[in-house]
Amino acid sequence: MGGLQASDLQRATFGGCLVSDLISKQSPAAAEMESSFDCDAFKEGRARDERDQPPFPGQAWPGMPWTTEDALELLSRIVAVIELTPSVSVHSFDRSGTVRYWNMASAELYGTPMGDALGQPWSALLSYGDKEGEFADAVAHVWRTGQSCPARDWHVRTAAGKALWINCAMFAVARGGEPEQIFCMDVDVTERKQEEIEPAVGLNFRHLFEQSADAILLIEDERIADANPAAVRLFQCENKERMMGRAMADFSPLQQPTGELSAAANAHMAAHARAEGNCRYDWRCLTSQGELFWAEVVLTSITLDRQYLSYALMRDISVRKKSERSLHLAAQVFENSRDAILVTDRQQAIISINRSYSEVTGFSPADMLGQQLTVYRAGVEEQTFYHQIWSEMAVTDHWQGEVTCQRSNGELYPAWMALTAMRDGQGAISNYMAILSDITERKKREEHTRHLAEHDFLTDLPNRVLLLDRLSLALLSARRKHSMLAILFLDLDHFKDINDSMGHQVGDLLLKEVAARLIQCVRGVDTVSRQGGDEFLIILADIGGIDHAANVAASLQRAVSQVYRLAGVELNVSSSIGVSVFPNDGQDMDTLIKNADIAMYHAKERGRNGFQFFNSEMNERTVERVKFENGLRQAVCDEEFFLEYQPQIDIGSGAMVGAEALIRWQHPELGRLLPERFIGVAEECGLMIPIGHWVLRQACRQARIWLESGYPVVVAVNLSVAQFMQKNLDGRVADVLRSFALPASLLELEVTEAIIMKGGASVIRTLTALRELGVKLTIDDFGTGYSRLSFLKNYPIDKLKIDRSFMTDITGNADDAAIITAIVAMAKSLKMKVSAEGVETAAQLGFLRGLGCDQYQGFYASSAMRAAELGCDGASWLARP
Repeated sequence: MGGLQASDLQRATFGGCLVSDLISKQSPAAAEMESSFDCDAFKEGRARDERDQPPFPGQAWPGMPWTTEDALELLSRIVAVIELTPSVSVHSFDRSGTVRYWNMASAELYGTPMGDALGQPWSALLSYGDKEGEFADAVAHVWRTGQSCPARDWHVRTAAGKALWINCAMFAVARGGEPEQIFCMDVDVTERKQEEIEPAVGLNFRHLFEQSADAILLIEDERIADANPAAVRLFQCENKERMMGRAMADFSPLQQPTGELSAAANAHMAAHARAEGNCRYDWRCLTSQGELFWAEVVLTSITLDRQYLSYALMRDISVRKKSERSLHLAAQVFENSRDAILVTDRQQAIISINRSYSEVTGFSPADMLGQQLTVYRAGVEEQTFYHQIWSEMAVTDHWQGEVTCQRSNGELYPAWMALTAMRDGQGAISNYMAILSDITERKKREEHTRHLAEHDFLTDLPNRVLLLDRLSLALLSARRKHSMLAILFLDLDHFKDINDSMGHQVGDLLLKEVAARLIQCVRGVDTVSRQGGDEFLIILADIGGIDHAANVAASLQRAVSQVYRLAGVELNVSSSIGVSVFPNDGQDMDTLIKNADIAMYHAKERGRNGFQFFNSEMNERTVERVKFENGLRQAVCDEEFFLEYQPQIDIGSGAMVGAEALIRWQHPELGRLLPERFIGVAEECGLMIPIGHWVLRQACRQARIWLESGYPVVVAVNLSVAQFMQKNLDGRVADVLRSFALPASLLELEVTEAIIMKGGASVIRTLTALRELGVKLTIDDFGTGYSRLSFLKNYPIDKLKIDRSFMTDITGNADDAAIITAIVAMAKSLKMKVSAEGVETAAQLGFLRGLGCDQYQGFYASSAMRAAELGCDGASWLARP
């Protein structure tokens, strides 16, 4: 048999595995057999030094050819020795620092299993602390020279935080003369190092160390090498092992109160102790339980074998620090307080005043010291008032209240005084302290705050709080005099449209002007109040009869209806007024206000721009409306709504391209109700947001069902103004799409022209955010507002829907035909699609086709169908061209 080749060795098996696998996966030492022995020499039988005896019994002499069995036997013995050596940790890493070999002793010593160590960065398994640089230099030397590094002691920390002393020898394993791995042979010498430290400490010191009531830490290389029981208790550790190997900074907050980082401050103190022998300082510490405390530290430095050791004597001084801080704060508070403070002796003679007292009163210390406390009082209060103060002081040692004081120039000012008796250790009164706060500005603020609390911030009219107070007094007077009073509830007509179309700034200016006009129409004894929004309440006190109330109501309406010129805009506004009269329409405030409100709503129902007196029939109708509103609220909870879907048809192909979701209410008593019956009430009582969100979820759920059935239908959902104005609308829509895994391209959101007319950055932001989700955006009922098509180029709109009102007489009304023609033409120029609502005849459809209109919907396309019918029984209808 010829000499053993490297390829033969790698193809051989060992323990049932390819040797090449052992080399590459787990046994880098074996893998480097070629390189450590030099393959060429190995082939020629020179793997071992020539001696008088064969390498192993029964094997060839040096210089003789090696058989495969010989090489495997040698490899087996080397691997076994490396793997099973219990006291030597053997491991290796390559040039990238990746661990290539890790024997059982390494796993036991460092607490990291072989499987977790192999392939990991060496630096993630062991830390050399402040010796990282020296270790890196030693490794670099081995890589550079290929020569082994002399064994030396290293203080390391494992990945689990365990601190050890190891004696490490490093040597390179080469291939072709180039080092490819570095092997480390580590021996645990922690006990030896401890034994070296113990003599330095000394037996006497050890006894003191263990028995001392003060905490003592032995520190080596800025790491805790030992801790006495008092230190373990001070830092609230389970045992001293919890502290071993850690730095003082580990038991400190990130920063000291000075602002310096604890790690840097600790290093500075250690350097100072080495230079001076010892140093004393206060240190902010942190227990293992996360509790902060102050310690006085005496750090003493010693040297052993040219290494610096130090021991720290620590004592908890948190109580002392707290006392020092309290005294310091007391002095600072006294001198820097914004309140005037003076202190007297037990005979009430002034012995000290602070700076603020002089600034507030104008009296200097020379004016006040030695004087009696009562010398400079204003003299406004009765003498009995001061007798009451000292009588209460004799019982409780404290009094506080409002007094009138006098400045040095004779000016009087209101002050809040807190007077306290201070007693000595025997319980006898030793001093009195008075704290005076100038409350002049506070009094002004209180008056201003009271005014704000009782008046409307916009119009400065009395608000509901002050109105109820005045109405209560007016009712008392009316009962006493057996006279009449009237409540007028005034609401501006179509104020919401003004706000939506012209902005809140114009709306606010209008409300202020209306308030000014209303005040001019009533007497001084009457009250005009703003209740909120565009609602005003007027109290007419002590009227002679109903005619008086009617005349005032008519006068108010005339004043309100005069032309307004605000911000360059002319406005014509009307109002609706409801009137209730005491005692005929109610005996209490709530009833009178409620009945005036009911009468106002009836004035609106009769065409607005008028006034109505309350009567019992109105109340019955209002009760019915309230019942309807309550039923609507219950419908939201009981899910009495359902959706029908009206198909949207492509005019060119006749194919269905979408379906508009239309809400219906299955009323338990009234049956199926169209939105015209309940949407207005829902908007007034604030239910449009929950209802709109329900519609959005149901429509997306149905679109998902159609998609899974093979019909990717775009579902269109109308957004109310309230929905559109809510914050994070795009986030809510995204959540719904995500919950049903519905592609955004299958959702179309329709907004009214009124929303677009509001304009402004917020509208553009919301539309842009929705567009970025991928949903389609449509303007519904286009043509009913006053927006211009050219104005729409600033908005990310996909489609316009022509309002159904233009389709009614499209073939007979030239104006409607011209409007539709213009809308289609201009929309096309802006690259928008156009859809027509309310198409009911073939003639209407033909007209739209001639204009190039894209889509239509209405009775001619199909009557509305329920979602279940559209998705299941109507599947053939969905698929028809």
